[in-house]
Amino acid sequence: MTVGGKAYTEAKDAGEAILAACKNVKNENDHAIGDYRGFSMSLMYNPMMQMYMMTLKGAMSHQVELGTDPRGNITRIDNALASIPRRQQNVENKLNDLNQQMATAKAELGKPFPQEEELRAKSARLAELDAKLNLDHPTQQAEKKKPEQER
Repeated sequence: MTVGGKAYTEAKDAGEAILAACKNVKNENDHAIGDYRGFSMSLMYNPMMQMYMMTLKGAMSHQVELGTDPRGNITRIDNALASIPRRQQNVENKLNDLNQQMATAKAELGKPFPQEEELRAKSARLAELDAKLNLDHPTQQAEKKKPEQER
């Protein structure tokens, strides 16, 4: 692990260097501090949660909450990196499910509406009943049409 341009081989020393780097970080902006296992490391302070966050950036970014224990922070970083294959597999599974759902939805899109004929018949009957009901009140029907014609 490299922190602040210096290489560390011991977990405790690297963890202490990370905690020392945290003292220089006072805001939510990312501050690059070094690299570890091919990932660039940056720190930020989250004032809402009152904690330091480390971002490990490779092809994607991975965040790790930092604590006060130097070795514990290295363990957290290692755990975050170790969980990448599992998280990647979960995301790939979700993507496959979504693609399958999209294919099913596209297939359903081309199918005709099963009750289409029934809907057409009932809509025609409704229009017929509306016409009969409006025979009793021709003035209301004329008033309804009047605002539409003025537009």
